[in-house]
Amino acid sequence: QVQLVESGGGSVQAGGSLRLSCAASGYIYNYNCVGWVRQAPGQEREWVAGSYFSYFGATGGTYYDDSVKGRFTISRDNAKNTLFLQMNSLKPEDTAMYYCAAGRLSGVRCDRIDQYDNWGQGTQVTVSS
Repeated sequence: QVQLVESGGGSVQAGGSLRLSCAASGYIYNYNCVGWVRQAPGQEREWVAGSYFSYFGATGGTYYDDSVKGRFTISRDNAKNTLFLQMNSLKPEDTAMYYCAAGRLSGVRCDRIDQYDNWGQGTQVTVSS
């Protein structure tokens, strides 16, 4: 298990940017997937982005939901055990609680929310029009 702590959320106007961070207490590279998931009030959890790391040393990949592709960038610093989500061109519909997660998932997109078994407490992102 690894403890995850998000930070960087806040309130911005549409078109603005935020950078979320997720600090891990353990080694996130022990997991083949790390990702970001968001949940708006009254809505289901929604996968946002995932970062895959192959245990066999092959190059991993990053994957995004279509709603954020081209605007959000997921990155990870394994040496610092930290995951990031750079969010640009924010829209009001991006308003949600954002959670980082880590786990050993099937598939390389890292979009199986039900397979993540390590979660942070969340950080709120609010985008006003």
